[in-house]
Amino acid sequence: MLRRTSIRRTASIAVLALASFATPAHTDLKPCAPVTFEGLAFTVCRADPASMDVRLFLNRPNGEKYGRLDALPSDDLLFATNAGMYTPEHEPAGLYVENAIQRKSLNTRTSGYGNFHLQPNGVFWILDGKAAVSTTADYARLKLAPELATQSGPMLVIDDKINAKFDDDGPSRYVRNGVGVTASGDVVIAISEVPVSFGAFARLFRESLKAPNALYFDGSVSRLLIPGEARNLNGASFGPMLGVYARGK
Repeated sequence: MLRRTSIRRTASIAVLALASFATPAHTDLKPCAPVTFEGLAFTVCRADPASMDVRLFLNRPNGEKYGRLDALPSDDLLFATNAGMYTPEHEPAGLYVENAIQRKSLNTRTSGYGNFHLQPNGVFWILDGKAAVSTTADYARLKLAPELATQSGPMLVIDDKINAKFDDDGPSRYVRNGVGVTASGDVVIAISEVPVSFGAFARLFRESLKAPNALYFDGSVSRLLIPGEARNLNGASFGPMLGVYARGK
């Protein structure tokens, strides 16, 4: 594994369009904004799970898969993204809890194909209006009954430390998306607008977004839907997806 010797610290300062971010009590403002970090372009969306509805989607009421972000319910939608890895049948690769109903159990295998099994992997979950990201092992020990949960991998940041499996800025570059939770409890969703390494993506969450724990959702196929914005939604059909909705409208 490559060791970090020199990082462009001056390029590590995020340029945030702060005025366009929603505060927890003002969901009429835009929750998503562009971020530049280490000279790379990202879009970051924020949500307060106590004042916004964070929801997971997999199957339509008729049992068919939603598949696409633009197929999700659109009323009061603030943004949506793919939310975890899935099988060729578009089933979740690991734990999936929607509306407090567990539809797939926790996957505790520590080896296997693909990024999902790059250890440690983890779970994004919400319980009683509070969000968290935990490693799979920690989640299993907690014995929770969350309102929603989706398992993916690998963990990007664990207790404010970048996953030790990552090179500092390795050759694997993809458009990537992921989720973190800040110390104040805000959910932060990020997607890169250009191909980036795991190392750079993890540093975005730790150093710019101040998320002590963050989880990788996926790469290459990742998409973000923001109502009113022209963004590329073409590509593979998804399994789990996450949508954030305004309340009280």
